[in-house]
Amino acid sequence: MRHNRALSAVVGAATALLSALALTTFAPAAQAEDVQPYIIGGSYATNAPWAARLFRDGRQNCSATIIAPQWVLTAQHCVASSGTYTFRIGSLDQTTGGTLATATRIIQHPSVDLALAQLDRSVSATYAPLGTTTAVQVGQTVQLYGWGATCTDQPEINCQSRYLKYANTRVTSVNGRDYRGGIAISVTRVDGIAAGGDSGGPMFATSPVDGKYYQVGVASTSDRSTRSNYTAVTRYRDWIRSYAGV
Repeated sequence: MRHNRALSAVVGAATALLSALALTTFAPAAQAEDVQPYIIGGSYATNAPWAARLFRDGRQNCSATIIAPQWVLTAQHCVASSGTYTFRIGSLDQTTGGTLATATRIIQHPSVDLALAQLDRSVSATYAPLGTTTAVQVGQTVQLYGWGATCTDQPEINCQSRYLKYANTRVTSVNGRDYRGGIAISVTRVDGIAAGGDSGGPMFATSPVDGKYYQVGVASTSDRSTRSNYTAVTRYRDWIRSYAGV
C-alpha cells in the first residue's frame, strides 16, 4: 500500500484489515489522558446536521454525509467489503441521537474513491450542499470533519472520537490523487489532519464565487501527520447526480 493510507478504521476479518491500515479518522477519545483534542488536532464540531457516522456490522467504521433524503455519500474503500452498513445521521455524538438508517444498496464508483449508499427510508435532514467546479482554490483554508482517530501511539480503533471533530487545513493542490487514482484535493495541516475513521467524511469550503459553504471533498488518504487527500466531489458531480439526483 502507498505511503498515504486509506482513511477507514475498520477492524475485524482480513477484508476489514485493508481499511484499518488505510487513512485514519478523527474521534474524541475519552480514555487516553495524553490524547490532545485532535482530529488528529482540530476541535469539536458544534453544528453539522448533514454528518453521518458509518457502521459496518455494528462496528464504527467511517464518516459520511447525507446529501439527499435517501442518499449518503462516503468513500468507496469504506464499503468495499460485504456486510450490513448502517448510519447515524444528524448527531454530533456517534452513540446517540439523530436518525438511524440502513443501506439497502451500495453503489461504488468504478474508478475513484467515492460511493453512494441508498437508505431504507427517507431521512429528513439538512443535506450537505455539494460544491461546483469553482468551489475551492489553492491556498484556501478548508475544513475536514469526521469521527476518526485522535492518536497515533496506539491502534486507531482504540481512540476513535465519540463526538464529531473538525480541523482547518490549507489546499496545496486541486489535482492530487485519491486512494484509487481519482482526482483529489490535497491539503496540509493547519490545526489538525485526518486519520483512520475519518475516511468518507467531508471537506467543506467557502466558495470564492458566491461565499456559500459547500462540501467539496470526501476523505480518501492521509499520512496522519501533515497531509491528506480528499476525492474532489466537484469533478464527479455528474456521477453523483445520476443516482442521487443532486
